Amino acid sequence: MLRRFAVIGHPIAHSLSPVIHQMFAQQTQIELIYEKILGDDVKFEQQISDFFIQYGNGLNVTLPYKKRAYELAKIRTQRCTLAGAANTLWMEENQLHADNTDGIGLIRDLSRFLELKDKKILILGAGGAARGIIFPLLEAKPLQLIVANRTLEKAEELQRQFPQINVTSFAELTEFFDLIINATSTSLSGQVIVLPEEVLSHKPFCYDLAYNQKTSTAFVQYARNGGCEAVDGLGMLVEQAAEAFFTWNKVMPSTQKILEHLRSF
Repeated sequence: MLRRFAVIGHPIAHSLSPVIHQMFAQQTQIELIYEKILGDDVKFEQQISDFFIQYGNGLNVTLPYKKRAYELAKIRTQRCTLAGAANTLWMEENQLHADNTDGIGLIRDLSRFLELKDKKILILGAGGAARGIIFPLLEAKPLQLIVANRTLEKAEELQRQFPQINVTSFAELTEFFDLIINATSTSLSGQVIVLPEEVLSHKPFCYDLAYNQKTSTAFVQYARNGGCEAVDGLGMLVEQAAEAFFTWNKVMPSTQKILEHLRSF
């Protein structure tokens, strides 16, 4: 029987999720359809309900609805609860279940480039994207995890939830790091946070949660101009999709060739 999946967000036309999941389906020989749903700010909850009433098997949720999806779910995974947001939904025993696969997607993609254990890691930004990756990063046992934000108060809110992290403002950054993760939305508007010279002088590995399929994101270009190795979040997108696919279909697809295919578009 043909299984039905979709991704909901606003905007949604740009989403690569249907392409990724169709490639997973071909690889695993699972028959499915995967659609895009343009989210309606007023009717979002009804759209979720309608999808599953109409025999939907699983739903991915993207911006700006991850928090609303989280609040709608009756059963949440631990990582979903800690993230305070959901990107993967399914029905089980007539109850809406939610997971957040963003964090594990990031960890798996980062593992292609470096070992996280005993590393000094800096996260730029203290919004929802940062919150969603802190727990999986802490599980990787870094030496230090620091969250920097333009306003210290917002970073301190995260510290109350995750006491293991340290926080600072952008202006007070002076240390060197092994890994810098851009969790701000600046790349989406072509802007960057200019870091103090000493922060980039030790050539940390730089990772942008945002991605641009056609060219480098602003943060990736900025880091490379500073002599650092840098990648965007396309690999994270593929890896989080693989985890969602596994949750729904109980088969874990391989991701390397799919990522290479998307990079070659």
